[in-house]
Amino acid sequence: MHSFNILKILSDFPRIVYVCLYVTIKISQKNMKRIFLNLIILISAASLSSCGYNSMVEKQEAVESQWAQVQNVYQRRMDLIPNLVETVKGVANFEKGTLEAVVQARAEATKTNINANDLTPEKVAQFQRAQEGLTGALSKFMSIVENYPDLKANQNFSELQAQLEGTENRITVERMKFNEAVKDYNTYIRKFPNNMTAGMFGFEKKGYFEASAGADKAPTVKF
Repeated sequence: MHSFNILKILSDFPRIVYVCLYVTIKISQKNMKRIFLNLIILISAASLSSCGYNSMVEKQEAVESQWAQVQNVYQRRMDLIPNLVETVKGVANFEKGTLEAVVQARAEATKTNINANDLTPEKVAQFQRAQEGLTGALSKFMSIVENYPDLKANQNFSELQAQLEGTENRITVERMKFNEAVKDYNTYIRKFPNNMTAGMFGFEKKGYFEASAGADKAPTVKF
């Protein structure tokens, strides 16, 4: 009986060895696949880094962050205008057309919004035109105020005027910082071999604020 069991085990031994080898090979194949995939990931990451992908992401984030600052200062100007208009409404015989022009320009500027991920040259130029329309209306408005001594002496108006002047200065500064960030980004994605990576992953040129007459200084709102 024992001899029979031994013979049976010996006869099944090759099959047992085959099964063990098969399992070992399968486990090894899985491990090899995992190792191979990890190597591909590491090589891809290294390639993207060497081709500037990570730097492009960082520079793009810097542009979008600075755009948020630009929007904040322009929004601050928007917020000041209603109080400014209400203060002037109380002054007798103030030029109604000038006041309405400011209100209309503000409404037009409010309509023009750009997402940070869509800062094409065309969109930035559109935003700039809308904001410059408001800047022009405000400049004319402030020059006419010179003819109204009572308004100039109004404490509430004087405070609003000071806040507006400070905001215009901030707009100039934030626009300059935005242009610097855009220049850094645009220059980087145009260099070889970065331009190839930029084309593959959709990193496109972004728009600047273009210089215009008087753009190098804030509109004069002092009295």
